Amino acid sequence: MPDRLADRRPDVPADRLVTDMVPPPRFRHVGFDGYRADPAVPSQAEAVAAARAFAAALGDGGRRRGWFRRAAAPEGGGLYLDGGFGVGKTHLLASLWHAAPVPPERKLFCTFVELTNLAGALGFAATVEALSAHRLVCVDEFELDDPGDTVLVSTLLGRLSERGVRVAATSNTLPGQLGEGRFAAADFLREIQALAARFAVVRVDGDDYRHRGLPSAPEPVPDDLVAASATGEGVTLDDFDALAGHLATVHPSRYGPLLDGVRRVHLRGVRTVDDQSAALRLVVLADRLYDRDLPVVAGGVPLDRLFTPELLAGGYRKKYFRAVSRLTVLGRDGAATLTSHRPPWR
Repeated sequence: MPDRLADRRPDVPADRLVTDMVPPPRFRHVGFDGYRADPAVPSQAEAVAAARAFAAALGDGGRRRGWFRRAAAPEGGGLYLDGGFGVGKTHLLASLWHAAPVPPERKLFCTFVELTNLAGALGFAATVEALSAHRLVCVDEFELDDPGDTVLVSTLLGRLSERGVRVAATSNTLPGQLGEGRFAAADFLREIQALAARFAVVRVDGDDYRHRGLPSAPEPVPDDLVAASATGEGVTLDDFDALAGHLATVHPSRYGPLLDGVRRVHLRGVRTVDDQSAALRLVVLADRLYDRDLPVVAGGVPLDRLFTPELLAGGYRKKYFRAVSRLTVLGRDGAATLTSHRPPWR
């Protein structure tokens, strides 16, 4: 009987929350030389140069106060890589982490949700102390989904800056527009503007590299084949609705540990989701699946129809499009594993 993700309830000790803050498996060995900048998109090469310069500046031996300065060079402030999904921002951020001439124990790599969860688990003061022991903090998928996060992160980054910690981040949204379309951002304009002032913004343009010249999404796999092919160690089999319901009982910061030991995920009965809370949880799961490079064998609706048109047009649309892009890649990988399971007439 295959393992079910819906049966897992990962217990993550508080000390692991920090020690796990390293680039995920997909980006464990990446570097700037492996980033394939599109010659037709100059901003990509410019982003590589900016990220290289930011990493190199960390080796100057001095703890520069004032990464709030509005200097032209990214090394004069925090670095913020802004661009659409699929342009390689996470690759660049992980490359920066690897290239920074800082001992591994003094640099962190985390997602935004992991950062806010750390503050919730340890408390604000303890989080400041834990992060202040590092020279570099890299924050992937920087987003402000609610006013509480806005105030928390603005205050946290201010405290870290005072202690000389350098921050690099990626997002699909310019820092001055964080929270736009999600809550009454105007009521928190001061905090949002303070966040924007902490970063030198480097734009990364281009098309989604994951799908250049490729079809959009693989055809769904018949549910009986999804189940029949769910064999072997580290393979899970879940009914989509049961897994979606289970995700509501697990904090999103634990979706990574939920996948510990998994090498392939099988889902029966995938359907289009119209509930925003459920959809946002699936976005986080998609990100963690992608981080771990886990093939997904899926039946039901095609993965590019996972979210309703209304959700794709709303304030979180960039998150949903990123999730679809990543799941499509993993779905292709999953479909490629099925050759040995298909009957000869298929």
